[in-house]
Amino acid sequence: MKIPVTHPQFSHISDSSLACDASTAFVRTAQNTQYEVDAKAHGAPAILTPAMCHALLGISPELKVVGITGTNGKTTTAAAMYSFLLDLHVKVALQGTRGCMINETLFESRSLTTPPILQTLWHMAEASKAGCRYFIMEVSSHAIVQERIESLSFALRIFTNLSQDHLDFHGSMEAYAAAKSAFFDTEGMKLINRDQRGLRYNPTNAVTYGVESPADFSVKAYGLQQGIRAVVAYKQETFHMESSLQGNFNLYNLLAALAGVFLLESPTSVALCEAIEGFGGVSGRMEVVHEDPLVIVDFAHTPDGMEKVLDAMKHHQLVVVFGAGGNRDATKRPVMGKIAKRFAKRLIVTSDNPRFEDPATIITQILEGVCGDVVVEVDRRTAIETALASLQEGEALMILGKGDEEYQDIAGVKYPYDDRVVVREWFSAQKH
Repeated sequence: MKIPVTHPQFSHISDSSLACDASTAFVRTAQNTQYEVDAKAHGAPAILTPAMCHALLGISPELKVVGITGTNGKTTTAAAMYSFLLDLHVKVALQGTRGCMINETLFESRSLTTPPILQTLWHMAEASKAGCRYFIMEVSSHAIVQERIESLSFALRIFTNLSQDHLDFHGSMEAYAAAKSAFFDTEGMKLINRDQRGLRYNPTNAVTYGVESPADFSVKAYGLQQGIRAVVAYKQETFHMESSLQGNFNLYNLLAALAGVFLLESPTSVALCEAIEGFGGVSGRMEVVHEDPLVIVDFAHTPDGMEKVLDAMKHHQLVVVFGAGGNRDATKRPVMGKIAKRFAKRLIVTSDNPRFEDPATIITQILEGVCGDVVVEVDRRTAIETALASLQEGEALMILGKGDEEYQDIAGVKYPYDDRVVVREWFSAQKH
């Protein structure tokens, strides 16, 4: 990345030593320190730190950064806060798995959940130019360990939940929990899911939310039929929350977003609840692709995420199609198979993003957790088409794992592919 700046010594900055020259200074980060010598050899006129880039890029000191982390729910919670603030006429930017949005405009398409720090600073600079008051970002456990959030000062840190994921990177649940906990070892303001265990945090300036446990933002009553309805209490405030979103997990996502926005902006309960009602959810997260028969696509790719979305739809007779990503935590594969089989009337196991692994090997590991009948179809498109053709009256199809991804990663190549497109094309073909 090479970003133009105004400075008497140089005209650009970059975190790549290869991009450095006499007019391009090198930004040394926790990830690229070893390339400083190479940057100097390329003629870099200065060595900068991320902290030095804030003023250089024109990032407003008034821009408040909100960081959201957790195994699941980061994307929906972040998108909900972004949507609520826009509806409250507050200028805001959003950075995460689905890219960077600034005041309802897509600034950059999808990248890493938490990109390298210079890319984040560039997004923050553009948000500042656009007059944004808030910069909401998803924070991954990888980014915490790799210090991809160095130099950032967070106005609010939000914890959604903690369950098995990324053990290929962290090595153990203890190390994974420690990474998440490190983000909350601060005296700054933080918002913690009180119903979750395993997180350690500094209690100073900690505000809690919960459905089952006593919490600062507490759900007093709720219903999950045909959407979400809940009564939320916080001190003297009462919020009557209604949403078209489905499932207990989305109750938590909306509760976290409600609490976060209220802590930051203190809108009236009526205005905030109107904003909640207007939020339609996130593409690829419990997305209804077809209504009759019901076909839903979701990004769930962890045991906990899968259990939550399937539990939310358990009042239907479910046909489930899913796979597991390659070159990722293999221990969760049989666990996901067991969960899927528990909820599914019929189960089809297929490929996801195999990356550099053999899809058949991944499927074999999934099947270790499955007892009883199961259909195996390695080709994901064929698996979905098989499921669609088998649907009977009263059944619903859940296609899990990829959500709104528009590719399938096979042996280092990202082939154009979208679960939702497969479904729409199949139904379209049935009409002819």
